[in-house]
Amino acid sequence: MDTAQFNALVVVGLLVLFYGGTFLISTRIGKKEENADGYMTAGNNLGFGISAASMTATWIWASSMYASATSGYTYGISGPIHYGLWGALMILFIYPFGRRIRAVAPKAHTLAEVLYVRHGRSSQLMLAGSNIVGSLISLMSNFIAGGVLISMLSPFTFTQGVFAVAAGVLLYTLWSGFRASVLTDFVQVVAMLGAVAVIVPFIFFAADFPAAFETGASNLTAEQGSFFSSTAFMEQGAPYIAAVLAYAIGNQTIAQRLFAVKESLIKPTFITATVGYGAMVIGVGMLGVLALYLGIEPAGGDPNNIIPGMAAEYLPPVLLAVFFIMIVGALSSTADSDLAALSSIMMADVYGQNVAGKEKANPATMLLVGRITMVLATATAVAFASLQLNILDLLVFVGALWGALVFPVLASFYWGKVTGRAFTTSVLAALAMFLPVRFGWIPLDNALGIVVDVLAVIGVGVVLGLMVFGFFGARPARVVGVAAVVVTAPFAIGELHEYATLSGSLVAYSVSTIICWSMSVRQREDFDFAVIAQRTGDFDDGSATAAAPVPAGSGAAVPAGRAAEDGDSDSDGDPEPAATGSK
Repeated sequence: MDTAQFNALVVVGLLVLFYGGTFLISTRIGKKEENADGYMTAGNNLGFGISAASMTATWIWASSMYASATSGYTYGISGPIHYGLWGALMILFIYPFGRRIRAVAPKAHTLAEVLYVRHGRSSQLMLAGSNIVGSLISLMSNFIAGGVLISMLSPFTFTQGVFAVAAGVLLYTLWSGFRASVLTDFVQVVAMLGAVAVIVPFIFFAADFPAAFETGASNLTAEQGSFFSSTAFMEQGAPYIAAVLAYAIGNQTIAQRLFAVKESLIKPTFITATVGYGAMVIGVGMLGVLALYLGIEPAGGDPNNIIPGMAAEYLPPVLLAVFFIMIVGALSSTADSDLAALSSIMMADVYGQNVAGKEKANPATMLLVGRITMVLATATAVAFASLQLNILDLLVFVGALWGALVFPVLASFYWGKVTGRAFTTSVLAALAMFLPVRFGWIPLDNALGIVVDVLAVIGVGVVLGLMVFGFFGARPARVVGVAAVVVTAPFAIGELHEYATLSGSLVAYSVSTIICWSMSVRQREDFDFAVIAQRTGDFDDGSATAAAPVPAGSGAAVPAGRAAEDGDSDSDGDPEPAATGSK
């Protein structure tokens, strides 16, 4: 594929225009006396327009566009549907859980901060650690996308492109943190939606659509040409259903927006983001299908090059410049979210609760910690971006990894019997099962394969049951979960372990669920969720302290064994157990 290139001056001008503009926007909202809580969650009072646009822009990243096109190129006409539709529905599934989370912790900054109160230090650091890994991988993949784009459309190298994008994102996000992220997201998503509405149809017609779909049908296999391809579903659709549910529950970039938006606007915000994400990502992903029909080989054999290659081939210079800005905006909107998420974790979870303690945390020091975190995270992501890993593989892997956390995290917000020991044990056991299954470290062509299949089938029931639970409650969720296991078992047992990505993810769900439930169900004491609101809150005004008193007769209980597990004491900074009866 021949590529049309901008000269160096044009590319530098476009980057200065975009990042200079976003920096000016961020300076307009900067404060002489910056507020640590505003830097993390913008005061928990964002309106509908900003929140919906920010949620859409965060979920739509350059990696989403690239991965959707890769899915279309790999799996054919159903690939972008499996990628975009399930991703959109997962945004929808966030809001019922989100309303419960906000009701329990209206002024929290991170989910891990809530788990600190709910279970103690080990559970908090486990969730915070997983988010640090996930956000760094996300940041790296966005820098990869930027490097690929710049190297294909300009004289600059991949490495130079990565450095340019990283410096631009850091420039404006460092200034005002999360507030800069959400405000620039609004501008970026409006620009992206307009660009997609023009660019995707233009490329289709420039490539001689619909005639190309008739003349190029021979380039597709039978599975690629089928809208109901079992290969596409088992290798892309099903793993992604499981992965994005985990993203929705475990991802701090999503949780940060959940804590920032006005509580009454959670539902319309996430419904709007569902529609915006689905329309844009599926539309861009169809470029991969078009490339497949045209018989185009991506530059260097790298599927990450499909979208920039198609744009360079078929767009005139003006629209190519618009496309360039669209992709830079998409990757920047998520990269700045990752930086804001990482800074909030280090500010609230590491420094705010585990180093200084809630009562002694200095807001000025918190801001310094947040900004240093952004710089170090950017440097780390730039270093790893040189590996140029496959973006689609990265997304599915991180989502599957978080599958081990989904049930323990959600159960901790609804079920007072869940203990800290049950949380930690179930997550570690699920990871211990997930990794060897996912990467084929153990042979599964024997009885062990049947065991994996049985666990994976249970995982199907867990995933579908959780989806139903959010909207309809526990009883319908149990019915759907059991029915899913019964229906799936005859077809899946003996076969499912052959799909390593899917089976690994489902095993993570099932193992964490089974162990968490079995270790918690016989606990006699119930946790009082009112304690969470008392012990989480603003750092700047000290409205919530680490040892907030529990009203007499509140019935707050800490599950048996938590203090022993987490090492709670008066001196280590962990919250005091609040219980009816003896400690």
